[in-house]
Amino acid sequence: MKNYQQKGIETKSPQREFKPASVTRYMTSVEKLITFHPTTDIKEVVDILLEKQITGAPVLNDKMELVGLIDDKDCLKVLFDIAYHNQPVITSTVADYMTNVMKTISVDANIVEVADTFLSTKYKRLLVVDKDGKLKGQISRQDILRAIHDFNANL
Repeated sequence: MKNYQQKGIETKSPQREFKPASVTRYMTSVEKLITFHPTTDIKEVVDILLEKQITGAPVLNDKMELVGLIDDKDCLKVLFDIAYHNQPVITSTVADYMTNVMKTISVDANIVEVADTFLSTKYKRLLVVDKDGKLKGQISRQDILRAIHDFNANL
């Protein structure tokens, strides 16, 4: 005959405490980031976006100040300028197509704040800046997916 002992019922399931990682852990640092200058030829931008398999990049001026963003959607406008405005692509630069509508996030933010921004906006990438507005890196939705993967892998 087996002797069964009753065990107390656990009121809380053991869970690992979630401490959100800093944005700097998952962002691409400015040193590794592809950036463009406003005078960069638009054909070069298209070639680099295709070659590097990225969808966009920040635009920095001569002082390394963030002045805009150029992405694949901006570059689609090139086709309309050729077709409807008979504009030669050879003279087009980043400044002709870039946008200054970009979303930044503080270098002090954590990945939960970043995820919240992605969930509440249309942005696919956020530019990470310091308190002086200087570009420190970029974080994308894919980077947040890596953070989720890392968290799940360590459970």
